[in-house]
Amino acid sequence: MRAVALHRDVLLVTSAILQVNCVIVRGSAGEPHAEGEPGAGGEELTEGGEAFVVDSPVLPDELDALPALVEQARFPAPSGLLVTHADWDHLLGRLAFPGVALGCAESTAERLRGSPGEAQRQLRAFDEGLLIDRPRPLALGSVQALPVPGHCAVGERELELYAASGHTPDGMAILIPWAGVLVAGDYLSTAELPTLDDGGDLDAYLATLERLRPLVAAADHVVPGHGPPLDGEHALTALEQDVAYLQALRDMGAEAEPPDGRRGAHQRSLHAQNLAALEAQN
Repeated sequence: MRAVALHRDVLLVTSAILQVNCVIVRGSAGEPHAEGEPGAGGEELTEGGEAFVVDSPVLPDELDALPALVEQARFPAPSGLLVTHADWDHLLGRLAFPGVALGCAESTAERLRGSPGEAQRQLRAFDEGLLIDRPRPLALGSVQALPVPGHCAVGERELELYAASGHTPDGMAILIPWAGVLVAGDYLSTAELPTLDDGGDLDAYLATLERLRPLVAAADHVVPGHGPPLDGEHALTALEQDVAYLQALRDMGAEAEPPDGRRGAHQRSLHAQNLAALEAQN
């Protein structure tokens, strides 16, 4: 697991598996650290405020380490969890912070209600495949549905919530406006192709990318669901590549080519899955 500070109020934690990103955001700052006491990544952090955890790392030891990491960074203990969408690998925050309120887009809450236990079954299958032993099962408990588009208060600040469907039928992107950080969910990754999973839709995916375009252009950091964070310029490049790929996929089918840098064996497998998903829809 790797942890860096994107801003004095924003920590980025990246899992050692699947490159899943988790963002810890504090909504209001207190007194600065004493001089010479940097937070993760070497940036001066401050104390106080309220904190939320967005999405989650994957491995048990990473989840166990999250509370200590938050404390070491002098962030308050998280009072809320947010998830960008209902894929199992983004839902594991409750294993690190049991009992903390879980919030998501109304579309994600509907997906979770419509497929009860699906995330837990997928997590068990993943763990069995890699011989991972977890000390306790995943329990999502009650879920708070948030109106999207909308806002979500964290301390004295507000997060901005934007609809983000297409990869799946549900989801939201989260803008941390005072920090210039956009948490994009499973979009804008340079580590994987755009994929149409669990009822994802190509036209909805393209609409999400256009919705995110002005946010990306103004962002200092864009955090995809998987893969390295990007500055605004590189995220715009990834966005254009993804738009071109999806349009080619729609217009050319099997003749479409993945973007440069995303043509390895795994990406070809994802490309084949996208073709199968489109064929099933048509």
